Amino acid sequence: MPYPVTIAVEPALTQRNRLTTAFRAILAIPHVILVGGAGLGFAYSNNQQASAGAEGGLIGVVAVFLTVVSWFTIVFAGTQIAGIRQMIVFYLRWRVRALAYLMLLEDAYPPFGDGRYPATLSVTDPAGPRRRLSVAFRIFLAIPHMIVLTLVLFAWYCTTVIAWFSILFTGRYPRAFYDFGVGVLRWRLRFDAYLLLLVDDYPPFSLQ
Repeated sequence: MPYPVTIAVEPALTQRNRLTTAFRAILAIPHVILVGGAGLGFAYSNNQQASAGAEGGLIGVVAVFLTVVSWFTIVFAGTQIAGIRQMIVFYLRWRVRALAYLMLLEDAYPPFGDGRYPATLSVTDPAGPRRRLSVAFRIFLAIPHMIVLTLVLFAWYCTTVIAWFSILFTGRYPRAFYDFGVGVLRWRLRFDAYLLLLVDDYPPFSLQ
């Protein structure tokens, strides 16, 4: 069965915009402030509050607060409030577009909020009752992904530096590095959706 979180990115390998690529980290700042950067998403403290800034962004802080509310409603009532779920999905849809731009996967400037973009995310609602035990211990179950993703993201940083120079000098994003970046984006967003309690299926350790 396919994972209930789907990320699609339209390939952009040639005829890249060298000027916006050169200043991508600066151009992406407004989105990074709002929905976070490409680091390991949320830094939870003992009271499960997320750090702002480049981790989850300001809207990410709201999403984490709503996730804490969802934790209680799912564990004790077996349901997630529809409005909360919609807000968190909205945040991730915005986040996938911002990350695709920041990660040099696309050149078009992402919209603020919802809007058409060549990078999309969709989340399938759970088919049956929520797995309360999985939700109760979600932060602990997510630890293996946190560890592996730290290593994967480090590898992505290295390949992206090479890709950045490649785009500046040749106008092309090397295919192998591009596919790796898209895979990292998929893995990153599946992890986000799992940690934010949108899905109960354990995310695969995969770039596919």
